[in-house]
Amino acid sequence: MRKKEIEVVLSPEVAYDNQLLERELLKSAGVKSEDVKFIHRIKRSIDARGRSVQLRVRADLYLDNPPADVISPTYSYSNVSNAPKVIIVGAGPAGLFAALRAIELGLKPIVLERGKDVRARRRDLAAINKEHVVNPDSNYCFGEGGAGTYSDGKLYTRSKKRGDLQRILQILVQHGATSDILFDAHPHIGTNKLPVIISNIRESIIAAGGEVLFDKRVADFIVEQGEMKGVVTQDGQEYTGESVILATGHSARDIFELLHQKGITIEAKPFAMGVRAEHQQRLIDKIQYKCEDRGGWLPASSYALVHQTVYNNKQRGIFSFCMCPGGFIVPSATAPGEVVVNGMSPSRRDSRYANSGIVVAIELEDMDLKQYGPLAGLRMQQALEQKACEMAGGTQKAPAQLLEDFTRQKTGGALLETSYQPGLTPVDMNQLFSPDMAYRLREGFKAFGGKMRGYLSNEAQIIGVESRTSSPVRIPRDRETLEHVQIKNLYPCGEGAGYAGGIVSAAMDGERCAEMVAAKVKRVI
Repeated sequence: MRKKEIEVVLSPEVAYDNQLLERELLKSAGVKSEDVKFIHRIKRSIDARGRSVQLRVRADLYLDNPPADVISPTYSYSNVSNAPKVIIVGAGPAGLFAALRAIELGLKPIVLERGKDVRARRRDLAAINKEHVVNPDSNYCFGEGGAGTYSDGKLYTRSKKRGDLQRILQILVQHGATSDILFDAHPHIGTNKLPVIISNIRESIIAAGGEVLFDKRVADFIVEQGEMKGVVTQDGQEYTGESVILATGHSARDIFELLHQKGITIEAKPFAMGVRAEHQQRLIDKIQYKCEDRGGWLPASSYALVHQTVYNNKQRGIFSFCMCPGGFIVPSATAPGEVVVNGMSPSRRDSRYANSGIVVAIELEDMDLKQYGPLAGLRMQQALEQKACEMAGGTQKAPAQLLEDFTRQKTGGALLETSYQPGLTPVDMNQLFSPDMAYRLREGFKAFGGKMRGYLSNEAQIIGVESRTSSPVRIPRDRETLEHVQIKNLYPCGEGAGYAGGIVSAAMDGERCAEMVAAKVKRVI
């Protein structure tokens, strides 16, 4: 097999035009188009360090026929209607990819989702934004696809040892995602496209003989002699199988409460809380791209920031989280009486706003473990979310303040226009947070202003609270078998169990759990 490995540095106009890009790759390789059987684009990344923004593109040019998995890898799903059953609780990325992998390995997945399908879910999202009504089972966190469905759809992860990242991306492409995600350095799908992809995955599961059931909130576990046999849903239905994969997401507080109540081991884990910082996207573009106008080819720019702060001799990190260029801030509470914010972006990232979580690390020693034990972090989240709701007026309006006013501990500045649909209430955000969190946020923003000139100003505002960065609870499992350390045939999975941090890592963890279940079922059979 003959191929040429090429890396080129190109202008945005060329790198994002497929015809011009192919012409430059051929020119760099010194070959004619008729001599090339296939061009495999490997990676496209933005380099904004110099005076002008450039893109680096790596590709393989095959002069012979390439391997089949390079051209168009596809995954097939045989019928498993009569196969052994595995119960999967939660239809987020972890649960859906666990179901697909279970089918590949000869198991029948029964996916139980507490919320609604993607289409019906939209009505409940509209009710939150327009009427300030939160449905505890159907919202921005709960429903088909989980929190990832109505999000930016970021598809990169720092945890590449957890599984086959490229395989996850290929499965998403097979179900409707653009092939660009296979080679962009920081791929994303977009909140407008994710619902269709998620529903296509559901159809693949059903077509292969699996089941995906909605409005099925788990209310109890069926445990016999230290083994998980199945679950009971809120309507009294029992679902039993060979094993239970628990993939409920980081906001399923009732599941954490249920586990604790039944004496099933859980533990508190570190997480982070803070605010959403909202800027005009043109300002972030100007800072990052060093130009007044990014033009028609460059994507909306993003940023990643981190700073270490010390308060009362305790060092804690403050960092940007889930940065959404060209995006929107959305209400992500899962119960009435809370205000929670998150960010999302459409595929084009064409909103005039940029937003990012700016959060402070919360360590175990910061929690009241004596009083609340493994639920200490969860109680911290709840207390801050309820306080935010009270300070903002008791609806889904969010508390907010101009950024520079916050750092100067100055009140009274009128708020800016916002992407947050329910609206904002001006408050002194220093009074929302504990003294240590407020201090760390102020110091972090000051440091970020030094790293990105123009970032710290009253042309930006902070909106609270960003409190669902990750699960405040870990459901411990064996490192080798992935089974719960106490209950056999229970497989804690994904973000809710404390083993993932985004769409891709959750999907990979779902696949790993399905593989462990299948291996055990085959041994038993």
